[in-house]
Amino acid sequence: MKLPRDFYLRDDVVEVSRDLLGKVLCTRLIGQTTKAIITETEAYAGVGDKASHAYGGRRTKRTEPMFGEGGAAYVYLCYGIHHLFNVVTNQAETPHAVLIRAGKPLEGSTLMQERRRKQKIDKTLLAGPGSISQALGITTELTGISLLGDKVWIEEQDQVAEATQIEIGRRIGIDYAQEDASRPYRFILQP
Repeated sequence: MKLPRDFYLRDDVVEVSRDLLGKVLCTRLIGQTTKAIITETEAYAGVGDKASHAYGGRRTKRTEPMFGEGGAAYVYLCYGIHHLFNVVTNQAETPHAVLIRAGKPLEGSTLMQERRRKQKIDKTLLAGPGSISQALGITTELTGISLLGDKVWIEEQDQVAEATQIEIGRRIGIDYAQEDASRPYRFILQP
């Protein structure tokens, strides 16, 4: 079952980030479906978070989806190479987002392997935010798309991530964010 809009509209982006662990990120593109269990996330708390693209109220064509209502995709190109998929949360005009950093294949692993140009399916298939986006076919063309639609969505899974299975740490690759770099906004689902 798809997550309802209410899941995304909550005002605590850190809680949403943690709650996304164990959920299933799904794509149906060109008639092909892929699904992955979300195993790593990072929260970005908008205008007051120096690591956020919306820090200080920055609003650009690229970041505009972050200012929309929760339940949409924010996809951007990192280093001109990697498409990174984020889940927009909170009410409109509050630019919170959760970066999906890693996953575990659930459906369509052969297609994921082809998209990633991997010789074999291994633990690196969906390791890293660029890898999971590439494997699931997510590109910047999908930025702003509703996660309640039929191209990209997130589903509940029967199992809920227990607190004992979750590792919490600082976000990666954002040293420019000074003291905000050390916020405990990264969540990893342990096997």
